[in-house]
Amino acid sequence: MSRPEASCSNRTKWRPLTRWMLSPLFLFAICAGAQQAGPPNSTESSSTDLASMDLEQLMNLKVTTASRFSDKLSEAPSIMSVVTSDEIRRFGGVTLAEILERVTGLTQSSQYFTDRSLVAADGDQTKTSGAHILFLINGRPTREIMEGGIISDLLESFPVEILERIEVIRGPGSVLYGSNAFSAVINLITRKADRNQAAVHGLIGPDGTLSVSGHFLYQQRNFTMVGASQIHKVPNWNFVYIVPPPLQHVPGVPPEPPFEDATLIDRGTGDYLGMNYKGLSFMSLFTEWQSTSFTQGSIGETRLTRDFANLGYEHQARANWQMEFDITYSRCTFDITAYPSTRRDSNEFVAEWTNLITLTSRDRLTVGTLFSRIAGTEKYAGVVPSVRTAGGNRPAGGFYAQLDHQLLPSVKLIAGFQSNKFGDIPLSTVPRFGGIWSPSSTTSIKVLYGGAFRPPSLDETTLNLADIQGNSKLLPETVGTFQVGLNLQFSHLQLGADYFHIHQTNSIVTVGRAPIHYENLGGVTFNGVEGEGKYYFRRDFFAQGSLLYQANHDQNGVSNVTPIPNLGLKAGISYENDRGLVFGLFDASDGKPKPYPYTVNPLTGWHHSLSAKVSQDISRYLHLPEKNSLEIAAHADDLLDQAVWLPGFGFSNIDTIPVQQGRTIYAGLQYSVGKH
Repeated sequence: MSRPEASCSNRTKWRPLTRWMLSPLFLFAICAGAQQAGPPNSTESSSTDLASMDLEQLMNLKVTTASRFSDKLSEAPSIMSVVTSDEIRRFGGVTLAEILERVTGLTQSSQYFTDRSLVAADGDQTKTSGAHILFLINGRPTREIMEGGIISDLLESFPVEILERIEVIRGPGSVLYGSNAFSAVINLITRKADRNQAAVHGLIGPDGTLSVSGHFLYQQRNFTMVGASQIHKVPNWNFVYIVPPPLQHVPGVPPEPPFEDATLIDRGTGDYLGMNYKGLSFMSLFTEWQSTSFTQGSIGETRLTRDFANLGYEHQARANWQMEFDITYSRCTFDITAYPSTRRDSNEFVAEWTNLITLTSRDRLTVGTLFSRIAGTEKYAGVVPSVRTAGGNRPAGGFYAQLDHQLLPSVKLIAGFQSNKFGDIPLSTVPRFGGIWSPSSTTSIKVLYGGAFRPPSLDETTLNLADIQGNSKLLPETVGTFQVGLNLQFSHLQLGADYFHIHQTNSIVTVGRAPIHYENLGGVTFNGVEGEGKYYFRRDFFAQGSLLYQANHDQNGVSNVTPIPNLGLKAGISYENDRGLVFGLFDASDGKPKPYPYTVNPLTGWHHSLSAKVSQDISRYLHLPEKNSLEIAAHADDLLDQAVWLPGFGFSNIDTIPVQQGRTIYAGLQYSVGKH
């Protein structure tokens, strides 16, 4: 596999709505929170109630991503994990990447060019970007379409403080969510404003370490507003990079010395704004991440941005029929300062109509239709004027339906499909079906099969460079996944285990030499097992853990064709008392990845990513008003101070690149007005 499937372009010269609205709104919200407006509406549920929930409520949170209806986790028609705000509060996390690294089945990964911060689901890192994972924001998709699915800016810059919970579907989700929902769907669900509240958090550390964030919630009768901002910076990492011999004299690439003094940078900013009035909603997100790329031995600085907006309306057509109308827009840009001096700018527009219909007491139907249009350009900026190397636009339309049928009190059946037509590409249809058996109130068994698709990106179809060419005849990548899952849920304990068999077909890869080009060739098969558990000893002690084992091979029988280790283990424990002390310790560890032919830089073996979070509420000692709080907080990443280098997936897959320099410590204050 070769060059990343493409991203965006050009330095954006504007900021989204949140960029200029958040500052005055944030000050306004602090004032509103200080006035401590009336009590929240008791009929609404919010993540801010998690701290006051009893154990049974915490263990029985409802999820919506699997069917768009509200279900208990054990009865949702998908293999799922949920990260609650209670868990985020206990274990901390400066970035979304840190939080997702704790999720069952997700593994930290990286690639050489654009998507330098990645997570892979169930071992699937067959693309040189996050193109096989679809991110949703409150159920609405956001995709990068020039390369096919860059996600690093979300992982490193999304304002995590605004999260209510994260719902993760492990497996395909294209029947309800369309393209890119290949190996996982990650739904970022934000907090709801059922009270007036505002908070500012400031954490600093040695050598310029910085994490500053803030959020507000505002409610005035039927109008609600939420917002958040986040800035984080990790100290620059200076190191010596050994250029592998095959990359020192590549035709058409500036000559590289055997050794380079290099610097890895990591800086991110993110803003979120959401509003709702009687079912009419608007949300907007801006993310920006600056990092380092390693391209054919050349090292450069990259900048990724994303502008996301959604205008939605919910209408209760009848007592049993709810309509949802959404217009979603995502724009992504990518800019690299060194070779290959690429600038990209791409966008996706989606208009969607969804219907949630309760047909009978036993039947629920989700049905909808959508229209989308993608457009983008890629330019080579190494000359003046810049030269366009890829681009175009493509319309698409789709229709989907999913039916849940309660066959028996203990048996539920699921069936669905989505059909899509992308420009001149033939009609693509993927199915979904299965069943859930719940022999008791504590046990459920799921047997599921689902398909998913990803159409070729604009780069894959239109790229025109001397060393790499696009292919206008490409077909969508497809996958079929069979899963069997067991769920056990008690008042204090939640256990899950599942087996998966994944078969990818029509994989889009690069083949040939000078120039190489894209083709649909064969596929990859994955087999594996996962297990996870969560246990509240009491409300103050909480523990969780998981494991993943996966093995894979391609159509030629070559095993372990991805850079993801076969085995991963995760475990964490947290303590919280009624005097305001919160402590959490979590370790995510992975086995040794398969070495590449020319691994001249360090290849990390079995490594541990041990993090810790501690905070102490000191409000009572300062005699602050009852609904205000001040906390002393500290957060540490990589407590074992272990430098991590991961395979630089892409092109010839011949070496590793730096990902984590070692221990990073943040400490500071968290101040809230109008706490729950």
